Amino acid sequence: MLILFNKPYGVLTQFSDTEGRETLADYISVKGIYAAGRLDRDSEGLLLLTDDGRLQHRLTAPSRKRWKRYWVQVEGVADPTAITRLQQGVNLKDGPTLPAKVKRMDEPNLWPRNPPIRHRASIPTSWLEIQLCEGRNRQIRRMTAAVGYPTLRLIRVAVDRWRLKNLQPGEWIIIGDSEEKSDQARNRQNHAR
Repeated sequence: MLILFNKPYGVLTQFSDTEGRETLADYISVKGIYAAGRLDRDSEGLLLLTDDGRLQHRLTAPSRKRWKRYWVQVEGVADPTAITRLQQGVNLKDGPTLPAKVKRMDEPNLWPRNPPIRHRASIPTSWLEIQLCEGRNRQIRRMTAAVGYPTLRLIRVAVDRWRLKNLQPGEWIIIGDSEEKSDQARNRQNHAR
C-alpha cells in the first residue's frame, strides 16, 4: 500500500511524540505504515507512507536518485547569480550539494499557512521551484541561506512521479496496488538495462 499525504506545517513526520506535538497519527488512522522519507516539522507538502518495507527502501535509497520538487518562498528577490549557484551545487558544512534544477516561479495559489509567515513590508519575497535528487537534513533551507535568500516557506509538491495535486493539508489518499506493481515492474526493467 502507498499513501500520499499532504503534511501540514507543524506536524512531525512520525506517529508519536512525548512532547504532545502533532504527529501523523493525528491525521492518518491506517496502522502499520511508515514514512518513506521525511519532511521537517516546519515544511509542508507531499509525504509518502507505506506498509511495504521493500517499497520504503526503494523510495528512500540514496542510490535511486529520486527527484523531489519543492516550491520555496525566500526572503528577497532571488537574483540570477544565486539561482546559478543553486543549480551548480552549493558548499555546505557537510560538503557540496549535487546540482539542482532551479527556476523562479510566480507565487502559487496555495492554502494559507497557519501560522502565516512573517511579513515585512520593507523586504519583498520571491518563489523558486527547486528539484533535488538528494535529501540531506534541512538541505533546501541551508542552500538558500548559503546564497543569501533564507527560506520562509517550503512545500514539497512531488516525489518522483507522485504529485500532491489537489490534496489539501491533512488529506491523504491510498494509491492502488496496480500502481505500486507498475512501479515495481518499471524498477525491474530499469535494472535489466
